[in-house]
Amino acid sequence: ERGAAGGNERGAAGGGATGGGKSPNLAVEQRLQRGDAAAGLAAADHVVRGRFRTSWVHQAYIEPQSTLAWVEPDGTLVVHASTQGAFMARQGLANTFGLPLEKVRVQAAPIGGAFGGKLMIAEPLAAAAALELRRPVRLVFSRREEFAAANPAPGQLIELELGATQDGALTAIRGRVIGDRGGLGDMGVESISTMLAAGPYRWPAHDLTALGVTTNRVSPGAYRAPGAPPAAFAVETLMDELAQKLNRDPVEFRLQNVLHAGDKGLDGQEIKVFGARETLEAVQQHPLYARRHELPPDEGVGVALGFWPGGLEPAAAICKLDSDGRLTIVTAAADMSGIENAFIAIAAGAFGLPEESVRVTTGDTASAPYGGVAGGSKVTYTYGRAVERAAEEARQRLLDVAASELEIAPEDLELVDGEVRPIGTPAKAIAVADLAAKTYTFGSPHRPIEGYGSSAQVSRAPGAAAHLSHVKVDRETGEVRLLAHVIAQDVGKALNPALVEGQMHGGAVQGIGWALLEELGHTEDGQLQGGTFAEYALPSTDQVPPIETLLVEVPAPDGPFGAKGVGEPPVCGVPAAIANAIAAATGIRLGVLPMTPARVWALLQDAPVV
Repeated sequence: ERGAAGGNERGAAGGGATGGGKSPNLAVEQRLQRGDAAAGLAAADHVVRGRFRTSWVHQAYIEPQSTLAWVEPDGTLVVHASTQGAFMARQGLANTFGLPLEKVRVQAAPIGGAFGGKLMIAEPLAAAAALELRRPVRLVFSRREEFAAANPAPGQLIELELGATQDGALTAIRGRVIGDRGGLGDMGVESISTMLAAGPYRWPAHDLTALGVTTNRVSPGAYRAPGAPPAAFAVETLMDELAQKLNRDPVEFRLQNVLHAGDKGLDGQEIKVFGARETLEAVQQHPLYARRHELPPDEGVGVALGFWPGGLEPAAAICKLDSDGRLTIVTAAADMSGIENAFIAIAAGAFGLPEESVRVTTGDTASAPYGGVAGGSKVTYTYGRAVERAAEEARQRLLDVAASELEIAPEDLELVDGEVRPIGTPAKAIAVADLAAKTYTFGSPHRPIEGYGSSAQVSRAPGAAAHLSHVKVDRETGEVRLLAHVIAQDVGKALNPALVEGQMHGGAVQGIGWALLEELGHTEDGQLQGGTFAEYALPSTDQVPPIETLLVEVPAPDGPFGAKGVGEPPVCGVPAAIANAIAAATGIRLGVLPMTPARVWALLQDAPVV
């Protein structure tokens, strides 16, 4: 199977979804359409087409699915699980077992990796056993059970065609995304993948169809930027080929057509802020890009742009000043990828105490305020905003207490170095710890120093990451060796730069896995082939090149201190950047992930790719 450059599997993108009659295993069919895409393609000076296939990919977290469940004497089902969504799990368990919500309590344990894969897999099994046995039940998957019975990212088939005029203006995009939905549930990512297949670009017309197909495999699930790496692989490969046909610099071509603040996305919503242009400009100015035409034979540098629209879901938080003068933040957010550090930074900045004076705790569904699933690059954007507002309210409560003690208006006070004092009169300062002690005593006239904050974001904060990948291809074996990788990402505001860079590194490495290594194989009757890390290849330290991170800060107006989610964007564009680098090195364009040595070698020999 070939990719965009004249292969033998081009496909007729945008043709009939099922060839006249609908197949009985067609579970989903959705269409995104605006304008006349056929006319736009007909009017284009250049049209490129491609057919792209991606494999099933496992999240490959270190800690397997793990759940502890028991039934309290009053009949309450309690579940302690490595779940990404405590409230989602509570609702799902209540629905599954016909229990009222007050009889289900879920606590999210700190997670040893998830990436979208830990949502209602082990919890129902452990809960069912506990309800039946009336004994505590602990369930931990083996690695083979993880591969065989969890919810990996599904395989997809994407057909696209893009048109542009000679001056570089895009005219239309048309195509379809066929997603494998497995046979056990209703989860699928083909709809979001279809939207993302248009990339973050301006299209006068588009016509894109999402098809979800039921098969005999397990059901798929979310995996870091669900549906985005395959979508970016398709559209960014074709954008690169289109730039080549136009004899245009690939970054300049993208800059000409990329969405800006004020534009509307494919969903029709106006984009308030978008840093894609700035990320492209950052890689354009990088020395690696400047010397891309001076490389030895069989080496190449590829560029690609990935984006994630950002998720929205209500969230709330509590901030309370304890009697020791320290802040405690309470949320239902699962501790994943160090998110507690971001909460600490937000609360400390909003309240006015040093970060070492802030602690974070995760409550269960009976004690914590509501919070959505930890995923979709929305935790900082939603929970973080709630933490910020809760800390601001608690700060005001503290100033009210200090105003009463000092007999001065709250607006005439300031919080400096752990003390509240009249503005310009440091001698009359009272330590925050002393104010807390005065509040939490028998007979105190002061209200508890606590704050409640909530958020229900209505505007998305899309994230973008531009990639440069430098590869060397061995023509005799088909091996692709990565020599260097650069990622420039719009992070809104880096509240914790080390944590943000860690997310960028992790996402880039997972993208390398998508590009070159990872593939869950199945037999024709849906049985998994292999089921351990001995058979499932992950990027190892000798396969990961030096990864340079460039932080681009385009503040999100509705995010806490301008921050936005950073988890999803770094993975999206990596496979496409590597594919475009292979094309620059060899002139071949692959349409299948992963781009294994066998597939690269076959294409170099002008043989069919399987």
